[in-house]
Amino acid sequence: MTDASAPVALLAAQPHPQLDQLIAVLEHLRAPGGCAWDAEQTHESLTRYLVEEAHELIDAIERGTPDDVLEELGDVLYQVLFHADIAAARAEHPFTIEDVAARATAKMVGRHPHVFGDVTADTADEVAANWETWKRQEKPARTSVLDGVPTGLPALQRAEKLLGRAEGLGISVAPSDDPPVDEGELGRRLLALVASARGQGLEAERALRSALAELESGIRRAETNGESPSTATDLID
Repeated sequence: MTDASAPVALLAAQPHPQLDQLIAVLEHLRAPGGCAWDAEQTHESLTRYLVEEAHELIDAIERGTPDDVLEELGDVLYQVLFHADIAAARAEHPFTIEDVAARATAKMVGRHPHVFGDVTADTADEVAANWETWKRQEKPARTSVLDGVPTGLPALQRAEKLLGRAEGLGISVAPSDDPPVDEGELGRRLLALVASARGQGLEAERALRSALAELESGIRRAETNGESPSTATDLID
């Protein structure tokens, strides 16, 4: 891996007075004499708001104006600062927003050895091909390609993640015989499939999650047995 400390020291740090002001506002709200609601929040109590703010940002990106994106980015940033301030006040294993930034800096430098080190990756495809290798070097304790895939992802997004991890093992899932030509057609087909499922009293999200659970179990069996099934049928039979 690339030494994270050397190249970053050469980068010119720019002042961020507005960011510092936002941090100061948050600290004031959570300090004695500030806002009682803010002071009582925990990582767990804020989770729902983090999810909501992330979805509102996605909506702004997909359907809003640049000003909407600006506002929603601020809300997501505030959630990060809020969690860091909660962590700083913990009696055990405290950390600050500076620690969060330092960890993120080290991670990004480590995952870009083609920029900060001597690795060659001149195209986006080459970077993507090396990305999982660099991640594995950072996290040697992970024993499965499925480690780190959040269980709370929406089923479709989780499906893409699991399929990508499976492909890394040489495991493929047979695609449709009539693949869609673009995302517009794909969306219409998915919507029609959900409508058909609803008409039969079936829940599409739960059904896909069940299929993904079978796929995940099959991948773990393949890893344990040192085998690489070639199709999804091999995995879930």
